[in-house]
Amino acid sequence: AEHKKPAAGRIRAVTRASGEDDEIALLEKALKMAKTRKANGEASAAPAAPAAGGAYSGSSFNVKTFNAISPVGLNKFPKGKYAVSGDDKELPGDPMAMMLRSHKLQVSEVPSTVRGIVRCGAGTNNIPVKEMSELGIPVFNTPGANANAVKELVVCSLLLASRGIIEGNKHVNDVINVEENGDYAKISVRIEKDKAMFGGTEIEGKTLGVIGLGAIGSRVVNAALGLGMNVIGYDPVLSLEAAWRLPGDKMSRADDLDELFALADYITIHVPYIKGVTHHLIDAKALAKCKPGVNLLNFARGEIIDGSAVRAGYDAGKLTGKYVSDFSDPDLMGHPRHIVLPHLGASTEEAEENSAAMAAETMMDFLETGTIRNSVNFPTTILPPHKNSSGARLCIVNKNESGALGEITTFLGTQNCNILQQINTSRDSVAYTVIDLETCPEDPGALQDSLAAACPMVISS
Repeated sequence: AEHKKPAAGRIRAVTRASGEDDEIALLEKALKMAKTRKANGEASAAPAAPAAGGAYSGSSFNVKTFNAISPVGLNKFPKGKYAVSGDDKELPGDPMAMMLRSHKLQVSEVPSTVRGIVRCGAGTNNIPVKEMSELGIPVFNTPGANANAVKELVVCSLLLASRGIIEGNKHVNDVINVEENGDYAKISVRIEKDKAMFGGTEIEGKTLGVIGLGAIGSRVVNAALGLGMNVIGYDPVLSLEAAWRLPGDKMSRADDLDELFALADYITIHVPYIKGVTHHLIDAKALAKCKPGVNLLNFARGEIIDGSAVRAGYDAGKLTGKYVSDFSDPDLMGHPRHIVLPHLGASTEEAEENSAAMAAETMMDFLETGTIRNSVNFPTTILPPHKNSSGARLCIVNKNESGALGEITTFLGTQNCNILQQINTSRDSVAYTVIDLETCPEDPGALQDSLAAACPMVISS
Protein backbone atom coordinates (compact mmCIF):
# COMPACT_ATOMS: atom_id res chain seq x y z
CA ALA A 1 0.00 0.00 0.00
CA GLU A 2 1.18 3.49 -0.82
CA HIS A 3 2.30 5.39 2.24
CA LYS A 4 1.02 8.93 2.17
CA LYS A 5 3.02 11.90 3.40
CA PRO A 6 2.60 12.14 7.18
CA ALA A 7 -0.25 14.38 8.22
CA ALA A 8 0.39 17.34 10.46
CA GLY A 9 1.00 16.30 14.04
CA ARG A 10 0.62 18.32 17.16
CA ILE A 11 2.85 21.24 18.08
CA ARG A 12 4.59 20.07 21.21
CA ALA A 13 4.02 21.86 24.51
CA VAL A 14 7.36 22.09 26.25
CA THR A 15 7.51 22.37 30.04
CA ARG A 16 10.45 24.38 31.31
CA ALA A 17 12.00 24.19 34.73
CA SER A 18 10.24 26.39 37.24
CA GLY A 19 12.10 29.47 38.35
CA GLU A 20 11.55 32.97 39.67
CA ASP A 21 9.89 34.20 36.45
CA ASP A 22 7.46 31.27 36.56
CA GLU A 23 6.52 31.97 40.17
CA ILE A 24 5.86 35.67 39.47
CA ALA A 25 3.75 34.82 36.43
CA LEU A 26 1.77 32.27 38.45
CA LEU A 27 1.11 34.78 41.26
CA GLU A 28 0.03 37.45 38.79
CA LYS A 29 -2.35 34.99 37.16
CA ALA A 30 -3.82 33.96 40.53
CA LEU A 31 -4.26 37.64 41.54
CA LYS A 32 -6.03 38.43 38.27
CA MET A 33 -8.38 35.46 38.75
CA ALA A 34 -9.16 36.55 42.32
CA LYS A 35 -10.00 40.13 41.19
CA THR A 36 -12.29 38.78 38.48
CA ARG A 37 -14.16 36.54 40.88
CA LYS A 38 -14.57 39.39 43.34
CA ALA A 39 -15.93 41.67 40.64
CA ASN A 40 -18.44 39.00 39.64
CA GLY A 41 -19.58 38.63 43.24
CA GLU A 42 -18.24 35.12 43.66
CA ALA A 43 -18.22 34.15 47.30
CA SER A 44 -16.47 30.79 46.91
CA ALA A 45 -12.82 30.36 47.71
CA ALA A 46 -10.37 30.69 44.84
CA PRO A 47 -9.30 27.34 43.41
CA ALA A 48 -5.64 26.49 43.69
CA ALA A 49 -3.52 27.30 40.67
CA PRO A 50 -2.42 24.23 38.66
CA ALA A 51 0.83 22.86 40.02
CA ALA A 52 3.69 22.05 37.70
CA GLY A 53 3.36 18.46 36.55
CA GLY A 54 -0.34 18.36 37.47
CA ALA A 55 -3.06 16.28 35.84
CA TYR A 56 -2.79 16.13 32.07
CA SER A 57 -5.92 17.36 30.28
CA GLY A 58 -4.92 17.16 26.59
CA SER A 59 -5.54 14.41 24.09
CA SER A 60 -3.44 11.30 24.61
CA PHE A 61 -0.27 10.28 22.85
CA ASN A 62 -1.16 6.96 21.25
CA VAL A 63 1.55 4.27 21.14
CA LYS A 64 1.11 1.01 19.21
CA THR A 65 3.14 -1.92 20.53
CA PHE A 66 4.26 -5.13 18.86
CA ASN A 67 5.54 -8.21 20.70
CA ALA A 68 5.40 -8.61 24.47
CA ILE A 69 7.00 -5.48 25.94
CA SER A 70 8.17 -5.62 29.55
CA PRO A 71 5.70 -3.98 31.97
CA VAL A 72 8.68 -2.10 33.43
CA GLY A 73 8.81 -0.14 30.19
CA LEU A 74 5.07 0.16 29.60
CA ASN A 75 4.54 1.51 33.10
CA LYS A 76 6.85 4.41 32.29
CA PHE A 77 4.06 5.93 30.18
CA PRO A 78 1.81 8.09 32.39
CA LYS A 79 -1.79 6.87 32.22
CA GLY A 80 -4.13 9.42 30.73
CA LYS A 81 -1.34 11.23 28.98
CA TYR A 82 -0.48 8.10 26.98
CA ALA A 83 -2.61 5.33 25.55
CA VAL A 84 -0.51 2.22 24.90
CA SER A 85 -1.73 -1.01 23.35
CA GLY A 86 -0.93 -3.69 20.82
CA ASP A 87 -4.55 -3.62 19.65
CA ASP A 88 -5.57 -0.74 17.39
CA LYS A 89 -9.13 -1.03 18.66
CA GLU A 90 -8.00 -0.19 22.20
CA LEU A 91 -6.32 3.06 21.15
CA PRO A 92 -8.50 6.20 21.14
CA GLY A 93 -6.98 7.25 17.82
CA ASP A 94 -4.31 6.49 15.25
CA PRO A 95 -0.85 5.86 16.75
CA MET A 96 1.79 8.57 16.90
CA ALA A 97 4.52 6.10 17.85
CA MET A 98 5.38 2.44 17.57
CA MET A 99 7.30 0.28 20.02
CA LEU A 100 8.59 -3.18 19.18
CA ARG A 101 11.17 -5.88 19.81
CA SER A 102 11.61 -8.58 17.15
CA HIS A 103 8.53 -7.94 15.00
CA LYS A 104 9.54 -7.48 11.36
CA LEU A 105 7.87 -4.18 10.61
CA GLN A 106 6.42 -3.57 7.15
CA VAL A 107 5.97 -0.12 5.62
CA SER A 108 2.29 -0.91 5.12
CA GLU A 109 1.90 -1.25 8.91
CA VAL A 110 3.00 2.35 9.53
CA PRO A 111 0.12 4.85 9.23
CA SER A 112 0.77 8.45 8.25
CA THR A 113 0.17 9.62 11.83
CA VAL A 114 3.29 7.87 13.17
CA ARG A 115 6.06 10.26 14.22
CA GLY A 116 8.60 7.83 15.68
CA ILE A 117 9.48 4.14 16.01
CA VAL A 118 11.54 2.66 18.83
CA ARG A 119 13.00 -0.82 19.15
CA CYS A 120 13.62 -2.33 22.58
CA GLY A 121 17.10 -3.49 21.64
CA ALA A 122 20.16 -2.43 19.74
CA GLY A 123 19.73 -3.87 16.24
CA THR A 124 17.17 -2.41 13.82
CA ASN A 125 17.39 -4.99 11.01
CA ASN A 126 13.68 -5.72 11.45
CA ILE A 127 12.70 -2.12 10.68
CA PRO A 128 12.75 -0.58 7.16
CA VAL A 129 14.98 2.29 8.26
CA LYS A 130 15.64 3.69 4.78
CA GLU A 131 11.94 3.95 4.01
CA MET A 132 11.23 5.52 7.40
CA SER A 133 13.89 8.18 6.71
CA GLU A 134 12.18 9.03 3.44
CA LEU A 135 8.90 9.44 5.32
CA GLY A 136 10.49 11.67 7.95
CA ILE A 137 10.16 9.14 10.76
CA PRO A 138 13.07 8.73 13.20
CA VAL A 139 13.92 5.17 14.28
CA PHE A 140 15.27 4.81 17.80
CA ASN A 141 17.04 1.94 19.56
CA THR A 142 18.34 1.26 23.07
CA PRO A 143 22.13 0.90 22.86
CA GLY A 144 23.74 -0.34 26.04
CA ALA A 145 20.54 -1.53 27.70
CA ASN A 146 21.47 -5.15 27.05
CA ALA A 147 25.25 -4.66 27.34
CA ASN A 148 25.73 -6.62 30.54
CA ALA A 149 23.61 -9.54 29.34
CA VAL A 150 25.63 -9.87 26.13
CA LYS A 151 28.92 -9.48 28.02
CA GLU A 152 28.05 -12.34 30.34
CA LEU A 153 27.19 -14.61 27.41
CA VAL A 154 30.48 -13.72 25.72
CA VAL A 155 32.35 -14.76 28.87
CA CYS A 156 30.36 -18.00 28.90
CA SER A 157 31.22 -18.57 25.24
CA LEU A 158 34.93 -18.14 25.85
CA LEU A 159 34.67 -21.19 28.10
CA LEU A 160 32.38 -23.08 25.73
CA ALA A 161 34.94 -22.62 22.97
CA SER A 162 37.91 -23.71 25.07
CA ARG A 163 36.79 -26.56 27.31
CA GLY A 164 34.62 -29.00 25.33
CA ILE A 165 31.73 -28.45 27.72
CA ILE A 166 28.88 -28.93 25.26
CA GLU A 167 30.57 -31.85 23.51
CA GLY A 168 31.29 -33.56 26.84
CA ASN A 169 27.74 -33.17 28.04
CA LYS A 170 26.37 -34.57 24.80
CA HIS A 171 28.75 -37.54 24.98
CA VAL A 172 27.74 -38.42 28.54
CA ASN A 173 23.99 -38.24 27.88
CA ASP A 174 23.69 -39.43 24.29
CA VAL A 175 26.57 -41.90 24.05
CA ILE A 176 27.73 -43.27 27.41
CA ASN A 177 24.28 -43.38 29.00
CA VAL A 178 22.81 -45.13 25.95
CA GLU A 179 25.65 -47.60 25.43
CA GLU A 180 25.78 -48.55 29.11
CA ASN A 181 21.98 -48.90 29.32
CA GLY A 182 21.72 -46.51 32.26
CA ASP A 183 23.95 -48.64 34.50
CA TYR A 184 25.34 -45.93 36.79
CA ALA A 185 28.37 -47.97 37.93
CA LYS A 186 29.45 -48.57 34.35
CA ILE A 187 28.62 -44.97 33.42
CA SER A 188 30.93 -43.64 36.16
CA VAL A 189 33.82 -45.79 34.96
CA ARG A 190 33.21 -44.82 31.36
CA ILE A 191 33.09 -41.12 32.18
CA GLU A 192 36.54 -41.25 33.76
CA LYS A 193 37.84 -43.23 30.81
CA ASP A 194 36.41 -40.93 28.11
CA LYS A 195 37.10 -37.56 29.71
CA ALA A 196 40.44 -37.33 27.89
CA MET A 197 38.46 -36.91 24.67
CA PHE A 198 37.39 -33.46 25.80
CA GLY A 199 40.54 -31.89 27.16
CA GLY A 200 40.67 -28.15 26.62
CA THR A 201 42.76 -25.08 27.23
CA GLU A 202 42.55 -22.30 29.79
CA ILE A 203 41.75 -18.75 28.75
CA GLU A 204 44.10 -17.14 31.27
CA GLY A 205 47.11 -15.75 29.45
CA LYS A 206 45.42 -16.04 26.05
CA THR A 207 44.77 -13.01 23.84
CA LEU A 208 41.25 -11.79 23.14
CA GLY A 209 40.69 -9.52 20.16
CA VAL A 210 37.66 -7.24 20.60
CA ILE A 211 36.29 -5.59 17.46
CA GLY A 212 34.06 -2.70 18.52
CA LEU A 213 34.65 -1.00 21.87
CA GLY A 214 31.25 0.53 22.60
CA ALA A 215 28.87 -0.29 25.44
CA ILE A 216 29.22 -4.07 25.03
CA GLY A 217 32.80 -4.25 23.78
CA SER A 218 34.16 -2.16 26.65
CA ARG A 219 32.45 -4.42 29.21
CA VAL A 220 33.89 -7.49 27.49
CA VAL A 221 37.36 -5.93 27.66
CA ASN A 222 37.15 -5.37 31.41
CA ALA A 223 35.68 -8.84 32.06
CA ALA A 224 38.43 -10.53 30.03
CA LEU A 225 41.14 -8.63 31.87
CA GLY A 226 39.58 -9.77 35.13
CA LEU A 227 39.93 -13.36 33.91
CA GLY A 228 43.63 -12.89 33.28
CA MET A 229 43.47 -12.55 29.50
CA ASN A 230 45.48 -10.20 27.34
CA VAL A 231 43.22 -7.90 25.32
CA ILE A 232 43.73 -6.09 22.04
CA GLY A 233 40.92 -3.89 20.76
CA TYR A 234 40.02 -2.25 17.49
CA ASP A 235 37.51 0.55 16.93
CA PRO A 236 38.21 3.23 14.29
CA VAL A 237 35.23 5.34 15.40
CA LEU A 238 35.70 5.14 19.16
CA SER A 239 33.72 7.87 20.91
CA LEU A 240 35.02 9.86 23.85
CA GLU A 241 32.28 8.42 26.06
CA ALA A 242 33.28 4.87 25.15
CA ALA A 243 36.96 5.64 25.66
CA TRP A 244 36.29 6.59 29.28
CA ARG A 245 34.97 3.07 29.91
CA LEU A 246 38.18 1.40 28.74
CA PRO A 247 40.99 0.42 31.13
CA GLY A 248 43.70 2.58 29.58
CA ASP A 249 47.12 0.97 29.32
CA LYS A 250 45.87 -2.39 30.65
CA MET A 251 44.87 -3.29 27.08
CA SER A 252 46.41 -2.82 23.65
CA ARG A 253 44.77 -1.01 20.78
CA ALA A 254 45.29 -2.25 17.24
CA ASP A 255 45.94 0.25 14.47
CA ASP A 256 44.16 -2.02 11.99
CA LEU A 257 42.31 -5.33 11.87
CA ASP A 258 45.29 -7.20 10.42
CA GLU A 259 47.22 -6.57 13.63
CA LEU A 260 44.35 -7.92 15.71
CA PHE A 261 43.89 -10.97 13.48
CA ALA A 262 47.57 -11.91 13.80
CA LEU A 263 47.64 -11.75 17.61
CA ALA A 264 44.26 -13.01 18.80
CA ASP A 265 43.49 -16.50 20.13
CA TYR A 266 39.84 -15.48 20.43
CA ILE A 267 38.00 -12.81 18.42
CA THR A 268 34.68 -11.34 19.53
CA ILE A 269 32.68 -8.88 17.43
CA HIS A 270 30.59 -6.00 18.76
CA VAL A 271 29.86 -3.72 15.80
CA PRO A 272 26.53 -2.97 14.07
CA TYR A 273 25.67 -4.63 10.79
CA ILE A 274 25.94 -2.08 8.00
CA LYS A 275 25.49 -3.40 4.49
CA GLY A 276 28.57 -2.67 2.41
CA VAL A 277 30.60 -1.75 5.50
CA THR A 278 30.55 -4.58 8.04
CA HIS A 279 28.99 -7.23 5.80
CA HIS A 280 31.38 -10.23 5.94
CA LEU A 281 33.87 -8.21 7.95
CA ILE A 282 35.53 -11.54 8.65
CA ASP A 283 35.80 -13.34 5.31
CA ALA A 284 38.25 -15.76 3.71
CA LYS A 285 40.98 -13.09 3.42
CA ALA A 286 40.60 -12.14 7.08
CA LEU A 287 40.63 -15.76 8.22
CA ALA A 288 43.86 -16.36 6.32
CA LYS A 289 45.49 -13.72 8.53
CA CYS A 290 44.29 -15.34 11.78
CA LYS A 291 45.91 -18.08 13.83
CA PRO A 292 44.72 -21.55 12.70
CA GLY A 293 43.29 -22.26 16.16
CA VAL A 294 41.47 -18.93 16.53
CA ASN A 295 38.04 -19.11 18.17
CA LEU A 296 35.37 -16.78 16.77
CA LEU A 297 32.55 -15.34 18.87
CA ASN A 298 29.69 -13.53 17.13
CA PHE A 299 27.02 -11.85 19.22
CA ALA A 300 26.54 -8.89 16.88
CA ARG A 301 24.87 -10.04 13.65
CA GLY A 302 25.20 -13.24 11.63
CA GLU A 303 26.07 -11.48 8.38
CA ILE A 304 29.24 -9.97 9.82
CA ILE A 305 31.06 -13.32 9.54
CA ASP A 306 31.12 -15.21 6.23
CA GLY A 307 29.88 -18.65 7.23
CA SER A 308 30.87 -20.22 3.92
CA ALA A 309 34.46 -19.02 4.42
CA VAL A 310 34.55 -20.49 7.94
CA ARG A 311 33.19 -23.79 6.63
CA ALA A 312 35.81 -23.87 3.86
CA GLY A 313 38.51 -23.28 6.47
CA TYR A 314 37.23 -26.18 8.56
CA ASP A 315 36.96 -28.52 5.58
CA ALA A 316 40.50 -27.68 4.45
CA GLY A 317 41.92 -28.12 7.95
CA LYS A 318 43.13 -24.53 8.02
CA LEU A 319 40.84 -23.61 10.91
CA THR A 320 40.69 -25.71 14.07
CA GLY A 321 39.04 -23.39 16.58
CA LYS A 322 35.35 -23.06 17.43
CA TYR A 323 32.81 -20.62 16.07
CA VAL A 324 30.28 -19.65 18.76
CA SER A 325 27.39 -17.65 17.38
CA ASP A 326 24.02 -16.34 18.46
CA PHE A 327 22.81 -16.70 14.87
CA SER A 328 22.31 -19.75 12.67
CA ASP A 329 24.22 -20.09 9.40
CA PRO A 330 23.17 -22.42 6.56
CA ASP A 331 26.79 -23.29 5.76
CA LEU A 332 27.61 -24.32 9.32
CA MET A 333 24.50 -25.94 10.75
CA GLY A 334 25.39 -29.31 12.26
CA HIS A 335 29.14 -28.78 12.04
CA PRO A 336 30.86 -30.03 15.22
CA ARG A 337 33.00 -26.90 15.53
CA HIS A 338 30.03 -24.55 15.28
CA ILE A 339 28.24 -23.85 18.57
CA VAL A 340 25.01 -22.05 17.68
CA LEU A 341 22.74 -20.49 20.30
CA PRO A 342 19.10 -19.41 19.77
CA HIS A 343 19.80 -15.65 19.90
CA LEU A 344 20.20 -15.54 23.67
CA GLY A 345 22.43 -12.46 23.89
CA ALA A 346 19.82 -10.10 25.32
CA SER A 347 17.43 -12.77 26.59
CA THR A 348 17.52 -11.96 30.28
CA GLU A 349 14.79 -10.44 32.41
CA GLU A 350 17.06 -7.56 33.31
CA ALA A 351 18.01 -6.75 29.70
CA GLU A 352 14.39 -6.82 28.54
CA GLU A 353 13.37 -4.53 31.39
CA ASN A 354 16.25 -2.12 30.78
CA SER A 355 15.57 -1.99 27.04
CA ALA A 356 11.83 -1.41 27.48
CA ALA A 357 12.36 1.34 30.07
CA MET A 358 14.97 3.08 27.92
CA ALA A 359 12.73 2.80 24.84
CA ALA A 360 9.77 4.34 26.67
CA GLU A 361 11.82 7.23 28.03
CA THR A 362 13.37 7.90 24.63
CA MET A 363 9.98 7.99 22.93
CA MET A 364 8.35 10.18 25.58
CA ASP A 365 11.20 12.66 25.33
CA PHE A 366 10.76 12.79 21.57
CA LEU A 367 6.97 13.09 21.51
CA GLU A 368 6.84 15.74 24.22
CA THR A 369 9.90 17.87 23.46
CA GLY A 370 11.16 16.80 20.03
CA THR A 371 14.44 15.63 21.54
CA ILE A 372 16.28 13.01 19.52
CA ARG A 373 18.67 10.62 21.23
CA ASN A 374 19.73 7.14 20.17
CA SER A 375 18.34 7.37 16.66
CA VAL A 376 19.85 5.26 13.89
CA ASN A 377 18.70 7.56 11.08
CA PHE A 378 18.25 11.06 12.57
CA PRO A 379 20.81 13.41 14.10
CA THR A 380 21.06 13.82 17.86
CA THR A 381 19.09 16.99 18.62
CA ILE A 382 18.57 18.57 22.04
CA LEU A 383 17.09 22.04 22.54
CA PRO A 384 16.45 23.13 26.14
CA PRO A 385 13.18 25.10 26.52
CA HIS A 386 13.42 28.89 26.25
CA LYS A 387 12.44 30.74 29.42
CA ASN A 388 10.14 33.15 27.56
CA SER A 389 8.48 30.56 25.35
CA SER A 390 4.74 30.01 25.50
CA GLY A 391 5.49 26.30 25.44
CA ALA A 392 4.81 25.95 21.72
CA ARG A 393 7.54 23.98 19.97
CA LEU A 394 7.49 23.19 16.27
CA CYS A 395 9.51 20.16 15.11
CA ILE A 396 10.10 19.89 11.39
CA VAL A 397 11.69 17.17 9.26
CA ASN A 398 12.92 18.51 5.96
CA LYS A 399 15.25 17.63 3.13
CA ASN A 400 18.89 18.36 3.84
CA GLU A 401 19.19 20.84 1.00
CA SER A 402 20.33 24.42 0.68
CA GLY A 403 17.60 26.98 1.31
CA ALA A 404 15.27 24.67 3.24
CA LEU A 405 15.72 26.40 6.60
CA GLY A 406 15.30 29.84 5.05
CA GLU A 407 12.11 28.65 3.38
CA ILE A 408 10.72 27.52 6.72
CA THR A 409 11.62 30.63 8.72
CA THR A 410 10.34 32.93 5.96
CA PHE A 411 7.00 31.15 5.99
CA LEU A 412 6.72 31.43 9.76
CA GLY A 413 7.39 35.15 9.45
CA THR A 414 4.44 35.52 7.10
CA GLN A 415 2.29 33.86 9.78
CA ASN A 416 3.45 36.35 12.46
CA CYS A 417 5.21 33.58 14.35
CA ASN A 418 8.12 35.01 16.32
CA ILE A 419 10.99 32.54 16.74
CA LEU A 420 12.64 32.68 20.16
CA GLN A 421 15.24 29.99 19.48
CA GLN A 422 15.91 27.16 17.10
CA ILE A 423 18.29 24.34 16.29
CA ASN A 424 18.90 22.73 12.92
CA THR A 425 20.77 19.45 12.56
CA SER A 426 21.25 17.00 9.72
CA ARG A 427 22.23 13.44 8.96
CA ASP A 428 22.68 12.22 5.41
CA SER A 429 19.66 13.39 3.38
CA VAL A 430 17.52 14.31 6.41
CA ALA A 431 17.52 17.61 8.30
CA TYR A 432 15.68 18.20 11.55
CA THR A 433 14.65 21.61 12.86
CA VAL A 434 13.25 22.42 16.30
CA ILE A 435 11.76 25.90 16.82
CA ASP A 436 10.40 27.53 19.99
CA LEU A 437 7.69 30.09 19.27
CA GLU A 438 6.96 33.11 21.44
CA THR A 439 3.21 32.49 21.35
CA CYS A 440 1.17 29.41 20.65
CA PRO A 441 -0.68 29.48 17.29
CA GLU A 442 -4.46 29.62 17.50
CA ASP A 443 -4.71 26.57 15.24
CA PRO A 444 -1.48 24.54 15.36
CA GLY A 445 -2.79 21.92 12.93
CA ALA A 446 -3.68 24.55 10.32
CA LEU A 447 -0.22 26.10 10.69
CA GLN A 448 1.44 22.74 10.06
CA ASP A 449 -0.76 22.04 7.04
CA SER A 450 0.04 25.46 5.59
CA LEU A 451 3.74 24.93 6.27
CA ALA A 452 3.72 21.63 4.37
CA ALA A 453 1.87 23.22 1.45
CA ALA A 454 4.09 26.32 1.27
CA CYS A 455 7.47 24.60 1.77
CA PRO A 456 8.15 21.75 -0.69
CA MET A 457 11.28 20.69 1.18
CA VAL A 458 9.32 19.92 4.37
CA ILE A 459 8.77 16.18 4.83
CA SER A 460 6.75 16.28 8.04
CA SER A 461 6.12 18.47 11.09
